[in-house]
Amino acid sequence: MAGTKRTGIVLQERDRHLLSELGVMRIIDRDGAKLVAGFGSTTRANTRLLKLTRAGLLRRFFTGTIASGRKAVYTLSPKGGEAVHAQFEGIKRPSGRLVRGDRFVEHQSAINDAYIAIKYRPSPHPHFRLLRWLSFRREIAEGIKLKPDGYFEVQTGDLIRPMFLEVDLGTEALSIWQQKTGYYLQLALSGAFQQRFRQPQFRVLVVATSESRLHHVRAVVAKQTDKIFWFATFESIKRHDFWSPCWLRPTGDQGRGLL
Repeated sequence: MAGTKRTGIVLQERDRHLLSELGVMRIIDRDGAKLVAGFGSTTRANTRLLKLTRAGLLRRFFTGTIASGRKAVYTLSPKGGEAVHAQFEGIKRPSGRLVRGDRFVEHQSAINDAYIAIKYRPSPHPHFRLLRWLSFRREIAEGIKLKPDGYFEVQTGDLIRPMFLEVDLGTEALSIWQQKTGYYLQLALSGAFQQRFRQPQFRVLVVATSESRLHHVRAVVAKQTDKIFWFATFESIKRHDFWSPCWLRPTGDQGRGLL
């Protein structure tokens, strides 16, 4: 364990892991922190998050409404980011204040749900391993205007499956999906993906807010390709499992699993 007079707290390995993961996830709530840091109880999670906040390693704000309830959300402070050399800094929101209708928070929370499901939830495959997760500050290749919500590689036995993640909250025009589909096809066919990621091929996982939205996005994608894209809703993943046969291809109604 290591401590520092600047923070007034002895950092445990669990604390460092949580801070490092926040360098990827940007924000986290208590339930997410319990899974990521392995807290055995809600009380322990609340106590430690409060200590890290008071020590100046985390910043806390709230989401929701006063009428329907509010939820604490944590992000890295500059000190917290320095302590673990974080990949991304924390987000800037009024500390201790209630934030409503924040699209970035909503979008990042949805990405984090997928990240936690992939990395911290049990996999049905006995030899499953997450090899890496990448987030993107800029477009992933010259001339290809794509900045995916995430990219990860999972290994099952000797097989490595590279996948991009796209979270769709229904706020973009469907014409954007027409453009995205074209860019992903360009990425696949131009050799740019193989050059950058050193893998032969990839999938694009699209998670949508509703069955209706999923139907519309699938229809747009299907006009250009019936390959590489896989679709699911947040609800179907929550009801079943991220790796369950809840995924659809651009055409057809047969649910499939990713592994």
